[in-house]
Amino acid sequence: MEKEQKRDIQNEDLAKDKNNQSAQTQDEADDHNDKKEEENKKKLTPDEKILELEDKLARTFAEMENQRRRFEKEKEDAFEYGGFSFAKEALSLIDNLERSKSILESDEKLKDTDALEKTLEHFDIIHKDLISIFSKNDIKQIDSLNKKLDPNFHQAMMEIVDDTKEPGTIIQEIQKGFTLKDRLLRPSLVGVAKKTQEKLAKTDETKENSETK
Repeated sequence: MEKEQKRDIQNEDLAKDKNNQSAQTQDEADDHNDKKEEENKKKLTPDEKILELEDKLARTFAEMENQRRRFEKEKEDAFEYGGFSFAKEALSLIDNLERSKSILESDEKLKDTDALEKTLEHFDIIHKDLISIFSKNDIKQIDSLNKKLDPNFHQAMMEIVDDTKEPGTIIQEIQKGFTLKDRLLRPSLVGVAKKTQEKLAKTDETKENSETK
């Protein structure tokens, strides 16, 4: 038993020695490579060293220029679109005004009264003033009615059967959309036209016949 334990200890010592030797060999190889790199650098001619420095300098200047451009772009965006969040929140004024007007118009007790007419006139004046203020600050309404659906500016909420319009044409505006300069504040919520199933089937049949001919 004691002999076996001694043999195991000797084997462990041998394994440790081998690991230490391999690690030492690797370190020596790394040192050798580092020395080679240093020697290669030392072998560079003065002209080559100048070219190397010029290349490093050019890269540094390029990086500085890229950073300057990024900073300028961020500063521009902050100046141009700094009020984006405020503008988006301000749209609720238009929504609430139109919602209040709609409620008053549908009130049976107020219908055909002078009070309602005068109130609606004031609502229209306030609405026009708001739109004018928005427009002066580059906040503009998106033109939607009778336009083709554009996913960049419109969001279709429903399809409405209308055989007089091309499918995908906007025929109802549920909520107005707005842009701030060239950025979308919010899309227009719209209803788009679609043909009845019979009309659609006839259109497809006509297309197939024309393709066959």
